[in-house]
Amino acid sequence: MELEFDLTPKFSQKITEGEGGEYNSWSSTELPLLSETKVGAGRLVLHPRGFALPHYADSAKLGFVLQGCDGVVGMVLANDSKEVVLKLKKGDLVPVPLGAVSWWFNDGDSDLDIVFLGDTSKAHFPGNITYFFVAGAVSMLGGFSTDFVKKAFGLDTDEEANKLVKSQTGVLVIKLDDTKTLPKPKPKPGLVYDLECSKRGGFWSKVTKSQFPFLGEVGLSANHIRLEANAMTSPVYTCDSSTQVIYVVNGGGKIQVVGFNGKLVLDTQVKTGHLVVVPKFFVVSKMAGEEGMECISIITSAEPVVQNLAGTTSVLEALSSEVLQTSFNVTPDFEQHLTSKMRSSSIISPPK
Repeated sequence: MELEFDLTPKFSQKITEGEGGEYNSWSSTELPLLSETKVGAGRLVLHPRGFALPHYADSAKLGFVLQGCDGVVGMVLANDSKEVVLKLKKGDLVPVPLGAVSWWFNDGDSDLDIVFLGDTSKAHFPGNITYFFVAGAVSMLGGFSTDFVKKAFGLDTDEEANKLVKSQTGVLVIKLDDTKTLPKPKPKPGLVYDLECSKRGGFWSKVTKSQFPFLGEVGLSANHIRLEANAMTSPVYTCDSSTQVIYVVNGGGKIQVVGFNGKLVLDTQVKTGHLVVVPKFFVVSKMAGEEGMECISIITSAEPVVQNLAGTTSVLEALSSEVLQTSFNVTPDFEQHLTSKMRSSSIISPPK
C-alpha cells in the first residue's frame, strides 16, 4: 500500500498579538505532515522593547534570526542554576534544548524576527510545539492554589502569594516601558552560531554537531541556502531516516520533491514565509525565481547523512562506468559525457 503525503507549502497562522509583538505557528491541523514526521515550527516577532515572558517547551528547537540586530535571549539550561544572557543579530542560529527556560527581548529600534524549527517527537501533540509559561496570565504557578504558592515560596500571607502570580497580566509577549531594565548580554562562546554568509551569488552552508557542539543538546542540524536568480540545488536526500523542514526566508522559486516509486509528490512555487516538510528518504531540489531565494532548514539529526543525486560528490558519480551504462541503458560515449559533466558541476547549479 502506498502512503500519501500532502506536502503543500503553508504559511504560519497568528496565535497571539499584542503591543510587544506576536507569535505565529504552523499547526498540524493545517499541515498534517508535521505530526506524521514529528516536527514543528513557529515564528516570534518582537517590536522594539518587546519581551517574551520566560517559558519552556516540550520540544527541542533551533531559532534562526531573520531580522534585527539588537536581540537578547536569556536562558536557563536544565540542571544549570545560572542564567546565560546572549546577544542576537540577523543570521544567528541559537539552539533551545528540551525543557530549557528562555526569555527573549528586542533592545533595538526595529522588529526582531525569529523562526523556530523543532523536533516534536517527545511533544504532547507531535507536530505542535507546546509552551509552558513561568510567569504571566497563563503561568504554571498561577494554576496552583494560594496556599500551595504561599508554602512553596515561604511567603507569609495570601496577599503576597497573589501578588506573585497575578501581578503580571500579560500573555506570552508584552512591551516594556523605558524604566524597565534587563540583564545585558555577555559573550558566551559555543551557544550561538553565526550562519550569515558574505558570499555573493549562491551558497550552501551547513552546521552540524561537529562545527557547533551545542547542537548535540537539541539533536538537530541546520542548512542555510541562498540562490541567485534561476540557480538550483542538486537533488538531495537524507539517508539516515531524518526529516528536513525548509523555511523560505526571502524571495521565492520552485521546489520539487520525489517520493515512493519515483513519483513527483510536490512541484510548486514557494515564496517568503512558506514552510515545506520533506519526509525521510524523499529527494528534494530547489530552483530560485527571478528574485533569487534564501532558505533556512533543519534536519532532525545533529550529524545527518545527506546524499546528492547529481554533481561531483553524488552517488551517481561514485558508481562505476559499467554500472551506469547498464543501469541507465546508455552508450559508453554518453556515460563518459555524463560523468565529465558531473565532475565539473557543484551542489548548486548556476543559472544558464
